[in-house]
Amino acid sequence: MSNQLESFSSLPPAVQRVASALRNVGWVCFWAQSVLAVVAALILLFAIPFAFPSAAPGARSTNPGTGGGLFFAICGLGVLAYSVYRAFRYTRLSRELRSSSTDSRPKKAATIQAVRFALMSNTVGMFLTILGAEAISGTLLAKSLAQPQALYNPNINFNQFIQPLDIFVVLANTHAIFAHFIGIVAALWLLDRIYKQ
Repeated sequence: MSNQLESFSSLPPAVQRVASALRNVGWVCFWAQSVLAVVAALILLFAIPFAFPSAAPGARSTNPGTGGGLFFAICGLGVLAYSVYRAFRYTRLSRELRSSSTDSRPKKAATIQAVRFALMSNTVGMFLTILGAEAISGTLLAKSLAQPQALYNPNINFNQFIQPLDIFVVLANTHAIFAHFIGIVAALWLLDRIYKQ
């Protein structure tokens, strides 16, 4: 332990600040994105069987517009899993920066490239998740516009009503969007800290 403190204190102050920022932001981002990703994944796992019923003859999806929304939400969640890995990679990068050997220490350009790559993955994930939210929001709008007419129709089709499942999918998308936003803010802040050093 004392060797680590001695080697850390022997580093240039700029490298110490960047290594500390990478470690702290990496862990905060990792845990925040992990929790939000798990919650969003559980919600989507609950919603998928109801959105895509078994392929029985003549069976139709209870939510016809939800399919595209779920597809993009799942794609965004997959990119979020990769972004969680990139956040964990910040902590490993911090450890490499703290190494006593200057040969094994990553260069500034490599550190910036790692943070930029995380920024790009979070941006792509947020884009996919927003596409999913747009599709699901369109489905909810169509259902809400059809509700007053369905109340006076003797042949009521309950699939025309907004159902809790629809709100679950919107909630899962919102969690994933927020997780990607955390990753984007973290990456931008880290880039700012690295460029200032």
